[in-house]
Amino acid sequence: MKIQVKITVQPIQLGDEKRFQSLMNEHHYQGALPKIGHTVWYVACYHDNWVALISFSAAAWKCAARDQWIGWRYRYQYDRLHLVANNSRFLILPNYHYSNLASRILSLCEQRISQDWQNAFGYPLLLLETFVDPQYFRGTIYRASNWINVGTTRGFQRVRKGYSSKPSQPKDIFVRPLERRSKVLLSATTLPSLYCYGAPKIMLTADQMRSLPEFFSDISDPRRKQAQRHSLPCILAISTGAVLCGMEGYKAIAEWAGDLGQKARSRFGCRKRNKVYVVPSRTTIRETLIRISPEELDLALQAWNAQFAEQDEGLAIDGKTMRSAIDDKGNQTHIMGVVGHESGCCYTKKKSEIYP
Repeated sequence: MKIQVKITVQPIQLGDEKRFQSLMNEHHYQGALPKIGHTVWYVACYHDNWVALISFSAAAWKCAARDQWIGWRYRYQYDRLHLVANNSRFLILPNYHYSNLASRILSLCEQRISQDWQNAFGYPLLLLETFVDPQYFRGTIYRASNWINVGTTRGFQRVRKGYSSKPSQPKDIFVRPLERRSKVLLSATTLPSLYCYGAPKIMLTADQMRSLPEFFSDISDPRRKQAQRHSLPCILAISTGAVLCGMEGYKAIAEWAGDLGQKARSRFGCRKRNKVYVVPSRTTIRETLIRISPEELDLALQAWNAQFAEQDEGLAIDGKTMRSAIDDKGNQTHIMGVVGHESGCCYTKKKSEIYP
């Protein structure tokens, strides 16, 4: 029975999402996954019958074997993970375990997912990845579909507060380039505008996190002593780190802080409460930043920049017009900044005026 030639693959419609999740929970050994962030769910059909379900979601944040295979440098990784999607679930429904069906479905997904991703989120994909548990599977369908086995994971899993402290069963890592030049594009010095998404993002190293609070220790604290639940260097360090990683606005800074793991919070000098490091709230961040001395903050950042400046091979220059920032003469304020690629340092900023 040549069922594979009549198979069609299409994204799940909104009204079918509950059915998709119900079938995943019932038949997949790991159950269903919530639809968080950029995610696309597909259903494979034979005539009008559902025969398989497959989901693609955000790539793994850290994966040494994958990163080594791509060949991208540390400074590029965080800013280009959006171009990689993870095949997080693949389920052939009962009564449809036909020969070559799985590889046929993977092939159909590969042919359309980049365009579907661009239609849904505004940019295409360059690479697919998946993790196979060798306790249960050998990755046969991925090997048959020309996916590349690039190694194994270390066994650490993402948990609510970062990563698990002890490794579990390592998984086999498979990748599938969606373009002939996928590796070249992912590791190139600059990305074509087609593949850019949002503000440029920079990942901070552990040393950079630990060093930031030290440079804010001499800044005068405008807050009352009674209201100081978090140290000023901690608040300024977290805010600086968030902005360097592409966050804009108090809400984004606070959300970035909330996503920090316990190790990262410790490096930033967060206070400990009930044996858990806690981060400042959005209100605390906002009230502190609007009252701090800009001159003192600028001097502290310049001192930090000087320490990491030698790491940079390239600089990014950007600017923006400040909304509603108009002086007495009616001139609008424009801020221009220079940021180093490797270190994420803002070397200088210049305020200029735009005349009406």
